Amino acid sequence: MPLSDVQIRNLRPKDKQYKVSDFEGLYVLVKPSGSRLWQMKYRYFGKERLLSLGAYPAVSLAQARKFKDEARALLAKGIDPSEAKQEAKRAKREALGHTFLKIGEEFFEKQKKEGKSKATLDKTAYHLKLANAEFGRKPITEITAPMILRALRKQEAKGNHETAHRLRARIGSVFRYAVASGLAETDPTYALKDALVRPTRQHRSAITDPVALGNLMREIEGFEGQATTRIALRLLALTAQRPGEIRHASWVEFDFREKIWIIPANKMKMRRDHNVPLPDQALNLLNDLRMITGNGEFLFPSLRSWHRPMSENTLNAALRRMGYSGEEMTAHGFRASFSTLANESGLWNPDAIEAALAHVDRNEVRRAYNRGLYWDERVKLANWWAGYLDELKTG
Repeated sequence: MPLSDVQIRNLRPKDKQYKVSDFEGLYVLVKPSGSRLWQMKYRYFGKERLLSLGAYPAVSLAQARKFKDEARALLAKGIDPSEAKQEAKRAKREALGHTFLKIGEEFFEKQKKEGKSKATLDKTAYHLKLANAEFGRKPITEITAPMILRALRKQEAKGNHETAHRLRARIGSVFRYAVASGLAETDPTYALKDALVRPTRQHRSAITDPVALGNLMREIEGFEGQATTRIALRLLALTAQRPGEIRHASWVEFDFREKIWIIPANKMKMRRDHNVPLPDQALNLLNDLRMITGNGEFLFPSLRSWHRPMSENTLNAALRRMGYSGEEMTAHGFRASFSTLANESGLWNPDAIEAALAHVDRNEVRRAYNRGLYWDERVKLANWWAGYLDELKTG
């Protein structure tokens, strides 16, 4: 028989909690403390579930029956009312803007304002996407270390140990931003520092033997693929810059009169402008390239669209076509070739070589001093390196 308000008001606590039924699964749970809680029992895909509807008298008999009817309507549509209730709570919390997803978006915008390089922003976006798939909609204060570890373990299970470590670091950056903003108390990733498998550090393969490097330069000279790819590889060897900086190079960055390539900070890994002296060999290549791509923005546009740069796989794929495996040589390896052979020559100040590679000195005073001090030497170094490569190429 259905309950009445009078009956519910007269329910008294006992030593143990007990239930008093209304109908269609709705009942009052009377606690020894005297509190009276509305609950609804139902079955979802054959399993018994429980839905809490609030405490009496804050939730009246009429309201409890209304909530019960709404839950049964969801069941008729194949929707679990408990899950729907949790989803509604999550949506409400998300609207407050304190979810990991929202704070992550704020952190990403902060990085953009700080002028982080495109490569850094792309990595941040990728890591945030992985994290958001796991707990992006949860309030940041409800995200625990075990919850984060489960997400990291998924990467480890795929063998992506380096990704797992970088993902932990990126999640930690978002938490520290939240702590600084007063939205969280602690960074739970700190407790996970030693919980992950340490990745094996693999240096990018590079040819540092002069004879072998000469062979490679001849192979590049005779490369039968795209002319732009051949020129890109030769410029990569001549300038010793990062492959991404070569691929994203724009014509506006080159001062042909002063023989300088001015790479803007937003394209550099260390977010500082970097000037690269251009030897005559590089200028000749650029003049040849202008006949092919000089009307566009990029020196090396994509084959699919001139509004996008060359694919990041193009240069390594060209090396593979020439018969060089990933264990022998990579596009990034030209930097190690330059560094090793320039240092072994004994002709140049190691700091000038480091400056040519855009390796930034942590000491700001020393960095500012070195920037001006080694420019003249770097110009001579660039010309020597270009001539040295020519000598190796001709055997």
